[in-house]
Amino acid sequence: MTTAQQKSAARKNIKKAQARWRGMSHRQHSLAQPSGWARKRPGAGGGKFYRIEVRPKGEFIRFRTQDVGVKGHLERIAGRRSSGSWDTATWLIAKKDAHVSGGKLVIDNPKLKDSFLKQIRGPVVHKKGDVFMALSRRNVPEKEKPTLAQRRAQKKNIRKAQEARRDKV
Repeated sequence: MTTAQQKSAARKNIKKAQARWRGMSHRQHSLAQPSGWARKRPGAGGGKFYRIEVRPKGEFIRFRTQDVGVKGHLERIAGRRSSGSWDTATWLIAKKDAHVSGGKLVIDNPKLKDSFLKQIRGPVVHKKGDVFMALSRRNVPEKEKPTLAQRRAQKKNIRKAQEARRDKV
């Protein structure tokens, strides 16, 4: 239980602290906090992922993160445009699966290398901190579709369906 003397001393201390706080500038307020200026700036590093930007952030109005393949290794940040279409804005690659060499990101994990490198073109070039830049894969015009790979996949699917039908009968 607190005594009357302790209560009056606490009131005085609170009044002193409030008066001192009112006399401080915005900068002094932030420096007086326990964390001070310890906040890391964006792109300063220290996270678990390398970020590979494929398209500018300004093209999108909303973002969603998706794990690709095994959880925690490769993530895709999809962005929604004002038109309603979705596209890849950024790729996140775990630092345990890649390293930086000569200003370029080198992917060590062979499974990631196959799946990720199909999605981009050109080298993955360093921008700042853990942030890198790359170009998205080529946009195939409608007049060039179906591509050879698409035709091959269609034939394979048709054969599969025919075999399943034959087995059923």
